[in-house]
Amino acid sequence: MEFNKNVKDKRMEKTAKNILLFLENKTDDYQNRVALGIRTTHGWNEFTYKGIGRLSRKIACYLIRDLEVKKGDRMAILSESRPEFGAAVFASVMSGMTTVPLDIKLTKYELKSILSDCRPTVMIVSNTFMETAKELQKEVDSIKFIISFDETGQQEEKIPSIHKLPNNYEEKWKHRSSKSTALIIYTSGTTGAPKGVEISFNNMLTQLNDMSTLYKEFFGRRKITSILSILPMNHLFELTVGFSMILSWGLSIYYTKSLKPKDILSIMQEKNINFMIVVPAFLKLLKSGIEAEIKNANPFVRTMFYAMLAISKYIPSFRIRKLMFNKIHKKFGGNFFGCISGGAPLDVSVGEFFERIGIRVFQGYGLTETSPVVSVNYDKRNDMASVGRPLKSVEAKVDPDTGELLLRGPSVMKGYYNQPELTAEVITEDGWLHTGDIANIDKDGHIHITGRIKNMIVLSGGKKVFPEEVESVLEKSENFAEVCVFGSSRTTGSKEGTEDIVAVIVPTEHFASLAKDDEMLNKMVRDEAKRLSARLASYKRPVNIIVNKEPLPKTTTRKIKRKEVKELVNV
Repeated sequence: MEFNKNVKDKRMEKTAKNILLFLENKTDDYQNRVALGIRTTHGWNEFTYKGIGRLSRKIACYLIRDLEVKKGDRMAILSESRPEFGAAVFASVMSGMTTVPLDIKLTKYELKSILSDCRPTVMIVSNTFMETAKELQKEVDSIKFIISFDETGQQEEKIPSIHKLPNNYEEKWKHRSSKSTALIIYTSGTTGAPKGVEISFNNMLTQLNDMSTLYKEFFGRRKITSILSILPMNHLFELTVGFSMILSWGLSIYYTKSLKPKDILSIMQEKNINFMIVVPAFLKLLKSGIEAEIKNANPFVRTMFYAMLAISKYIPSFRIRKLMFNKIHKKFGGNFFGCISGGAPLDVSVGEFFERIGIRVFQGYGLTETSPVVSVNYDKRNDMASVGRPLKSVEAKVDPDTGELLLRGPSVMKGYYNQPELTAEVITEDGWLHTGDIANIDKDGHIHITGRIKNMIVLSGGKKVFPEEVESVLEKSENFAEVCVFGSSRTTGSKEGTEDIVAVIVPTEHFASLAKDDEMLNKMVRDEAKRLSARLASYKRPVNIIVNKEPLPKTTTRKIKRKEVKELVNV
């Protein structure tokens, strides 16, 4: 698929019928341009568009000829972001498989739950997670084959490396309809069970088509050549926007193994990074770093900086703003233009800070269930709180009774894998998706998200956690009579506006009787909660555990009133 204006329409018509043409067209159009690269201990490992295409075909041939995979078989990927990850996704498409990218921060317990649900035939992993993969293979009988992303592989255990597969590049690729499932993305379940969002090829193509029209809105006539990727590739936001969209534009994507500011700035300078896909927490961290440096500067520099920051608000030209803060831009490599921020709400003050120093920040909004982008604010620069107008294929409306944002269009997921009842709860018969978010839409069609109906907790890095998932783990203790989990908003500091996970626990009478005093009981409950929480990824574990001896407020149907519990403990 090519999104340059002169060929876009013809290519789009063909690609809509055959997703495999996307790979062919990219290889043909940008053969010797760097597609994907990563810094290693031995220097830069870079793949051209032609190179990543050949590696993808090589893997696909092996899957079809040697492993004899069938259409619809699942391929699970457990790895850090790296160029080979992209090749595996493309190979999965060619061989007729469905890709299941896994979160590397999940525990083996959580991974087993997901893999038992989707039952993959093949797992491709980096050597970092090889031992975990071997253990999972013993417990999930559907996993027949493990393949390594790394050069070495583990030949003694007959685990091949993708780089040492037979040099076969031509095969009869397995075409599928646009309605077929391309990806299954697992999100935190509202119960203890995993929840896999099925994304079809048509969902992905719709996103690429919608986002392609925004190229000029983002960049105008600027020459953009490379982006830095810092988000994990198991996130649909990264796979759709930070990977597929960027490659469709013919740009180079660079990955980093470190999120330390000095390492990121080093790559930005060395590879002339122009653009990034980020979460708000990263921008807050970057802003704090700049402010800390200014604070430690001499009084004259500090005074000048804040004076220019105040003045720049009234200067519409980003070129002039960039000149005013030239020293900062040099640290970013000198050619950094801006970023798309998504995954969590953007603090308006953070967005305005970067805009004032000459860096564009486009706030986006989306859900995994919408493949995932719904809107991007690229035109309403005086309203950083807006998440923009819906993409051209997306219909949006607000339920007049509840204030909930409803969405409809070809980017809405097929449904939750193996969960038709849950799917029916969120998608109406006429195709409207219940987002769970409270919103209003202004007269210009711009969306403003004002709250959430769902209980979902949004952490500082954009990670989303459902309280019920944490509760289902803590409730396994025979020593806990009641458990209630919710998010507590931070009101100060760099993580202001994000939430921490709080668990209120009522111990059983027997467990409480074992403690000599309240201090001992608190310790016993916390120790038990921490033991059970080890089954959860670290970011899902409660950071504040509150012991409550009295029964929690409940409805007539014995459901705990989460809002009242939150008010009761006053956090």
